[in-house]
Formats: sequence, structure tokens, C-alpha cells
Amino acid sequence: MNYPLGADPRDRNIIRYGRSGAGTNTSANYPERYELFILGDGEKKVTWVLDTRVPNTAIFTFNKEDHTLGNLLASRLHKYPHVQFSAYKVPHPLFATFDLRVTTDGSMTPKAAVAKACADLVTDLGKLSQEFTKEWELKRLANSGRE
Repeated sequence: MNYPLGADPRDRNIIRYGRSGAGTNTSANYPERYELFILGDGEKKVTWVLDTRVPNTAIFTFNKEDHTLGNLLASRLHKYPHVQFSAYKVPHPLFATFDLRVTTDGSMTPKAAVAKACADLVTDLGKLSQEFTKEWELKRLANSGRE
């Protein structure tokens, strides 16, 4: 069957990856994969500004991060009694950044609340890693005894 130029379904990989193969960005309108997580020269991981419209509120911009960290931080901040509001948004899906807005009751600064949430998440993820490794090794030992 004759398709108009660019409409042939067999050409989708050529349009997505270019003719040179996977990972080349010759004809696509999105960044290379490494640009999604490697910081450029002079680029900061996190910047923040105080929101002047709402007291005790700050907006944190996380570079080279996505929904995974945004959801983890917002969910963790909801658990703290001194945090009144926390939410994140991704300004544009092609750019690996998100904005986290945090409002506290004044007993703790938003910056301190985010730092505490990050420290707690690192602790929780360390425990998860240890538990997973332990269960994996136990399963491996149990399966090796069956052979």
C-alpha cells in the first residue's frame, strides 16, 4: 500500500530514533536521555524562592528530577503536623524539572521541612534496600536447597 510521506507505520522507528539507530536525536523534538539526569555546568540541583503572597511558603525547583521524587517529597511532607500544604507540579513534560510548593505553620521553615523530608526518605529507602536484600538472599537460599 502507498502511504503519504511520513505516514507509513514502518517508518515510526525512523522518525523516533533517526536512521542511525537508537539513542540518536536526529529528527525528534525531545532531549537526549542523558540530558534528563546529568546536571550541566553551573546548574544547581535545587533552587528555592520564598512566595510573597502566602506567609511561610516557599517554592522549590528540582532540576533533572521527575514525578518519582516529587510525589515522594509531597507525600512525606503531608505527614508532618507543621506542614499545612505541599504539592508539586511538572511545568512541561519534555523537561525533567518539577516545582514543589510548601507551606508551614511557622514553627519550622519550609526549607527545614523539605530537608527533614529528604533525610527521612533516605532513611526509609535504606531500610527498604536492606529488607529487600535480606528477602532476596533468603529466597535464593531456599531455592538453592530445592535443587
